[in-house]
Amino acid sequence: MDYSKLLVKEYAHWLVQVFEHQNYLGRCVVWCKREDAIDLAEATKEEQEELMLILKDLKDATARAFNADWFNYAFLGNETPHLHGHFVPRYSSDREFNGLTFTDELWGHKYQTDKSFNTTQELLEAVRIKLKEELG
Repeated sequence: MDYSKLLVKEYAHWLVQVFEHQNYLGRCVVWCKREDAIDLAEATKEEQEELMLILKDLKDATARAFNADWFNYAFLGNETPHLHGHFVPRYSSDREFNGLTFTDELWGHKYQTDKSFNTTQELLEAVRIKLKEELG
């Protein structure tokens, strides 16, 4: 996967990219640009401060773009040992976007990536452009 094609916005310390599986409409990855960054607790003060601004920006942009009802934030690092977080919008009812219906089947429970959800390149690009417009 060429992750540069998923870039929504670049900040001083972080990259915001649309997540390759969009079963949660507007899901993004926030990736620390510092190559040796591993653990959230070891983020620099500047990285921490910018991260809080980014998460607020993403929350507002996703609420405007897709009318999300709730937001999950996960900094796990289990599969990819680099400092990054998953921003997961949640929806209490179906949403329509780009000719597709999105259903948050686990609303009110923990999220789970559905890798069988058909996330086409066209959909990824449409989500990326919509969020890019909202983030300015």
